[in-house]
Amino acid sequence: MKDFSYITNSSPAFIENLYREFLKDPANVDPEMKKFFEGFDFAMGQMNVGSNGSLAASSETPVAVDADWFKELQVYRLILGYRNKGHLIAKTNPIRTRKDRGANIEMSFYGFSEADLDKEFYAGKLLGLGHTSLRNILQHLESCYASHIGIEFKYISNQKKIDWLTNAIEKEIPQPLPLEKKKRILDKVSQGVIFEKFLHTKYVGQKRFSLEGGETTIAALDAIINTAANNDVHEVVIGMAHRGRLNVLANIMGKTYEQIFSEFEGTAKMDQTMGSGDVKYHLGFGSEVITADNKSIHLKLMPNPSHLEAVDPVVVGFARAKADVMYHSNFDQILPILIHGDASVAGQGIVYEVLQMSYLKGYYTGGTIHFVINNQIGFTTDFDDARSSDYCTSLASAIQAPVFHVNGDDPEAVVKCVEIATRFRQEFNSDVFIDMVCYRRHGHNEGDDPKFTQPHLYELIGKHPNPREVYIDFLLNNGEPDAQQLAKEMEKKFWSDLQERLDEVKQKPLPYHYQQPELWWKSLRHATANDFEQSPVTAVSESDFRKMFNSIMAWPEDFKPLRKVEKILTDKIRLFETEQKIDWATGELMAYGSLLLEGKDVRMSGQDVRRGTFSHRHAILRDENTDKPYNRLNHIPDISGKFRVYNSLLSEYGVLGFEYGYAYANPNALVLWEAQFGDFANG
Repeated sequence: MKDFSYITNSSPAFIENLYREFLKDPANVDPEMKKFFEGFDFAMGQMNVGSNGSLAASSETPVAVDADWFKELQVYRLILGYRNKGHLIAKTNPIRTRKDRGANIEMSFYGFSEADLDKEFYAGKLLGLGHTSLRNILQHLESCYASHIGIEFKYISNQKKIDWLTNAIEKEIPQPLPLEKKKRILDKVSQGVIFEKFLHTKYVGQKRFSLEGGETTIAALDAIINTAANNDVHEVVIGMAHRGRLNVLANIMGKTYEQIFSEFEGTAKMDQTMGSGDVKYHLGFGSEVITADNKSIHLKLMPNPSHLEAVDPVVVGFARAKADVMYHSNFDQILPILIHGDASVAGQGIVYEVLQMSYLKGYYTGGTIHFVINNQIGFTTDFDDARSSDYCTSLASAIQAPVFHVNGDDPEAVVKCVEIATRFRQEFNSDVFIDMVCYRRHGHNEGDDPKFTQPHLYELIGKHPNPREVYIDFLLNNGEPDAQQLAKEMEKKFWSDLQERLDEVKQKPLPYHYQQPELWWKSLRHATANDFEQSPVTAVSESDFRKMFNSIMAWPEDFKPLRKVEKILTDKIRLFETEQKIDWATGELMAYGSLLLEGKDVRMSGQDVRRGTFSHRHAILRDENTDKPYNRLNHIPDISGKFRVYNSLLSEYGVLGFEYGYAYANPNALVLWEAQFGDFANG
């Protein structure tokens, strides 16, 4: 969509000309201008065009037309200003005062004063408020775009997405939540806060990379998962770093508190045959959970290395494999969620690589929800030293993904944002970002003193109540007098439950339980010493060999390959028929074909893999007249596997991570990443 900030400096004559075009045909003007003209109820005779083509008042509007028109125009500009730049003044930071970003959307900038607040304007119709006062319009705009929520989405070019978001924001954000949802939010925020307090009390000094300051994350993820399940999602795949991971495992994933306590106690019996051990805040987990609306959904938290954001491509690769194999390429049914830190999402190049995969055919997953736990610091680095952009999420605009900036001390605002974001993902199969601005209660880990580098900030944080306390006060001040008592009961019950489970673990260590896909991998035949003495039989029969060869050297009658390619294949046929030989490129495709005959899938990606760097593979042929592709391997008779081959973006780290995630999800597939000879193989 266009940036309408230029209208602020436009003359009424310019707008009149646009209006004349609108009268000729509404399609002649921009959709936003069309709404503008319709919103003033011109068609109903409130204002009309005079005989000379200038705007004039109807008989029902005995006021100065020029003044009326100019004021209405200014209200429209004001509305556009909030929609475009309200996020720059939104109260999203729970700790610090926001920087002045020069938004210039206060009412005085548009020529209004206190004397105008009770004047009524037709521009209110653009907001669904009808003919209403400037005061009501401003209050509505503040609640939608400049309260504890700020939304960036005006760089999106797809008008349907803009209209959908505008409608959702302006209808849903100002509405109060029902009591049951408030109770659910209080319960999830309480779980997040009390779990951290319990660990801090019982395991003093142990590293756990707590979520303290950002505990609203638990309510947010709960709401995402519930909304997803209500919108046809069967499985959620999550990737996150160490910060808050134990809390997410316990209070979202359903990993038992006993299992987590066993890892703290050092009594968990880990089977190392599937790989080396790892610290407790890197471990993955899978579970089937029941949502708030009583729907079942599968959750998978991917294992995480100590390399920030490295898990991102693994998550989307895993999700793509599940979509291909289990969900028949219905991307609505599997949802990737990436939980970022503010410093890493802005600083790690892998995030950009993953974003650039978003809409590519070989890497598409139907959209990822990016949830940023923005604690405004990276170890000891303040955000001013961590990025040049206004926001840590500014790279979202590269793929036109909307960003919801929201105050982490307002759990209701966070839940509203993530619910809209999740539905947006399902509606448009697009990425979306939630930037939850919060803080980090302790240092980078529990043994680190953050006052060495941020003394003033941590003086503020030390005096600041936790999100649970803030939310209880909000409920008490907004018509929920029982909130304090309910919160006390929740805390007493939850703390008692945690203590009981810890006592059990100290008496009886828990064994390690395998989960999928570990069980799939564990079931595969492992090589033995005998295999080095006598190799297993891997040959194919002569009949299968000839069947594969004849198939991959043929193409449909209505398909016309490039003459040079036709000659290459004809030469291969002649070599086989006269000398009973094949070249390496043919041997490679035959090997893949043998797996397809066994029911195994093969996926290959890389910079030039379809043709091959040296024009040798030609796994995909192109019709010289129509450019239509022809996958040679997928037409072998009697195969039950599928050959997927994709040219990749010019990425190494991201694509390799994606293919690793794809392979991890599907042990019965051969997954290959080919390093392009010139760019990567020599690196």
